[in-house]
Amino acid sequence: MLTARQSALADLPLERRVFLEGPAGSGKTSAAVGRLQRLLASGVSGRNVLVIVPQRTLAGPFEAALAGPEPVAGGEVTVVTFGGLAQRMVDLFWPLAGEAACFAAPDLAPTFLTLETAQYYMARLVRPLLEQGYFETITIERNRIYSQILDNLNKAAVVGFPHTEMAARLKAAWIGDKSQLRVYDEAQDCATRFREYCLAHNLLDFSLQYEVFVRHLWPRPECRDYLLSRYTHLIVDNLEEDTAVAHDLLREWLPACRSALLVYDWDAGYRRFLGADPGSTHTLVDLCSQKVAFEDPFVTSAELRALGAQLARSFGRKPAFLPPESPKPASPFDVRSAISFEYHRYYPQMVEWVAGEIARLVDEEGVLPGQIAILSPFLSDALRFLLTNALERRGVPARSHRPSRALRDEPAAQCLLTLAALGHPQWRVCPRGADVAQALGFAIAGLDPVRAQLLVVALYRGHEGAPHLNAFESLPPDAQERVTYLLGGRYERLRGWLAGYAGGEPAELDHYLSRLFGEVLSQPGFGYHHGFDAGEVAANLIESVRKFRWVTAGRGGVRARSQAGEGPASGPTLPTLGQEYVQMVDDGVVAAQYVRSWQLQPADAVLLAPAYTFLMANRPVDYQFWLDVGSPGWWERLNQPLTQPYVLSRAWPPGALWGDRQEFDARQEALCSLVLGLTRRCRRKIYLALSELSQDGSEQQGPLLRAIQQVLRRAPE
Repeated sequence: MLTARQSALADLPLERRVFLEGPAGSGKTSAAVGRLQRLLASGVSGRNVLVIVPQRTLAGPFEAALAGPEPVAGGEVTVVTFGGLAQRMVDLFWPLAGEAACFAAPDLAPTFLTLETAQYYMARLVRPLLEQGYFETITIERNRIYSQILDNLNKAAVVGFPHTEMAARLKAAWIGDKSQLRVYDEAQDCATRFREYCLAHNLLDFSLQYEVFVRHLWPRPECRDYLLSRYTHLIVDNLEEDTAVAHDLLREWLPACRSALLVYDWDAGYRRFLGADPGSTHTLVDLCSQKVAFEDPFVTSAELRALGAQLARSFGRKPAFLPPESPKPASPFDVRSAISFEYHRYYPQMVEWVAGEIARLVDEEGVLPGQIAILSPFLSDALRFLLTNALERRGVPARSHRPSRALRDEPAAQCLLTLAALGHPQWRVCPRGADVAQALGFAIAGLDPVRAQLLVVALYRGHEGAPHLNAFESLPPDAQERVTYLLGGRYERLRGWLAGYAGGEPAELDHYLSRLFGEVLSQPGFGYHHGFDAGEVAANLIESVRKFRWVTAGRGGVRARSQAGEGPASGPTLPTLGQEYVQMVDDGVVAAQYVRSWQLQPADAVLLAPAYTFLMANRPVDYQFWLDVGSPGWWERLNQPLTQPYVLSRAWPPGALWGDRQEFDARQEALCSLVLGLTRRCRRKIYLALSELSQDGSEQQGPLLRAIQQVLRRAPE
C-alpha cells in the first residue's frame, strides 16, 4: 500500500515531468512503481514506457509489479540499464552502426561480449606483451591487468572522451614516481590493440556498445526518431548511480517525453568507481516541470538517522538530509541506543562475539536470520569461513554474496573444473593431486581432507598423460575401513559417472557440467545438495561456460581460435574449447554479474557481504553488524595501478594534479557516503565489532573507528 504522499505523486497528471529526490528508505522507488502502475491503468501502452535503472539487479521492484497474471496492455514495458539499451539499439540498427563505426565486416552479425569473454580476448592480446616486459614495474595479478584495462575503456565510454586519451589524462594527474608513466602508456597500448581487434572481428565489449550507440546511432534521425516516438514515458530510478553520458542523453530526451519521473538519492553515488556521476544529475532538474522531495524515511529510526548525521560531521561532511530536531532541544538524540559494541583484543574473539550476538537475536528475540547482515569492507575466504563456521555451530543459517570475484577463487567452481578435467582424459590435462583432493572433499559430503588425500594418493594416477581414478575396491581393506564404506560408495558413484561419460561421446562443457551437477553433485550425500552458495556458483559457472561457447565457437561468426591480428579461423573441437575456458579461469578471469546471485537468495539466512555490495542490493535489514570497524579497509581505496576513477571522470579538470589532499578528501567523502547509506538501510540497531589486533596481528585505529569514538564522546552516558 502506498502512503498518501506516494499516491499523490503516482496520481499526478500524465503530462508531467517530475524530479523526485530524498534519502534512501523514504519510499521513492515504491512511488515510482506506483507511478508506473498508474500510467498503465490510465491506458498508456506498455511498449511506450521505458524504465531505466543503473544496475540490472535494481530492476526487481518494477519487474515484480509487472509480473501479474494479466499481460500488460499494448505490449511489454521495457526495463533496462543504459548499457542494455545501447546493446539493443546496436543490435537493431547494426547495418548502420557497423558501417559508421568502421567495423571490418558490417555485413556480418556482431558478437556482444560479456565481462568474462572480454577478458578472454584481452588476455589473448596481452599475454604476449607481458612476456615482452609489459607491466613489469608493478605487482598485480594478470586478471586485474585485464579488468583494469577494460575498466579504462569503459570509463572513456561513459564519461565521453576518446579512448586514445586515457594515458594522457592519467599521466597529467600523476605526481609520483616517473616509472608509473610507462605503465599508463603500456595500458593505453593494450587498450588500443584490443579496440582494433574488436573492430576487426565484430566484437563489442561494453565500452564499444556504449560508444557506438552514443556517437553513431543516437545522432542519426532513424535511431533517435525510433526511440523518441516509441518511449514517450520515462522512469529513471537511482539517477545518481548512472553516468555522465547517460545524463547527457536524458537532457536531449526529456523535452520530447509526454511524462517522466527521475528519482534521485541524496548522499549516494556508490558506483563512482564504475563511472557514476552524481554531480551531473542536477542539470536535469530544470528540465522537469515539478520537483518533489520525500524527507521522511520509513526504514530508519530517528536515533539511527542522528548517528549517520553525526558520523558524517566527523568526516567533515554535511549530509543533504538531516534528522528533525529532538523534542527536547537541550538533549540530542540518544545515538548510544542505536548501536551496540564490545572491544576484543583478538580477531577470532570478535568473530565469536558477532556469531553469539546473532544467535541470541535469533533464538531469544525471534529475529529472522534474513533480517541480519554482516558487513565488512572486504569479505575474504578466511573471514567467510570463520563466520559461517561460527554461525553453523550455533544453528544459524548464513549466505554470502561476493560479486565480481575471480571464478577460480570459488571452491565450488574449482571443484567442477577439476572434475571436468577428470571427465575429459582426451584433454591430457592432469590436475595436481592437491586439487583433486580438494575437489573430492568438496564434492563428497562428509569426506574430510585427510581421507580425501588418502583416496588421491592411493587411487589417482596419470596414465599416458591422462588423469585416471581407480576403483575404491582396489584399496587395501584397512584403508577402505579408514575411509568408511559409506564415503567409499559415494566416491565410487562419482568415479563411475566420470568413467561412463569419458567412454562416450563428448558434449559441450556447459552440458557436461549441467549433467554432472544434476545427476550426481546435487543429490543426497554430495556437497552441493544442501549448499545454496555452492549451487549458485555452479549455476553461474554453467551460464558463464555457455556464453563463452556462444561467443567463441561461431555465434556471430567469430571463432575461438582467432589469433590476435588474424582473421577468424576454423572452429576448435569441443574438448579444445573446454580447455580454452579452463585456461581462462586459471588466468583469474573476474566473474561477470549474475542477476540470480542477487535475486534468488534464501530469505531465512544471515547475509555476509562487502558493505558496497549490500548498498547496491538496496534492501534494508533490521540489524547490521559492521565487522572490524578499526580496519583502515573501510577508508582505503582498492589498489588500481592502471586506472583512477576520479581522474577519469568529467568532474576532474584536465591537467590538474592528484595529490595527497585530493586522495584524502576522496576517501573521506566515500566513507561518509558509505556510513550514511548503511545507517539509512538499518531499521533497529547497528552492532560494531571491534578488534584491537587485525587478522595479521597489527594494531588497528582506522578512520571509521576514530569517527565512532568522536560521536560517542559527544553523546551523553
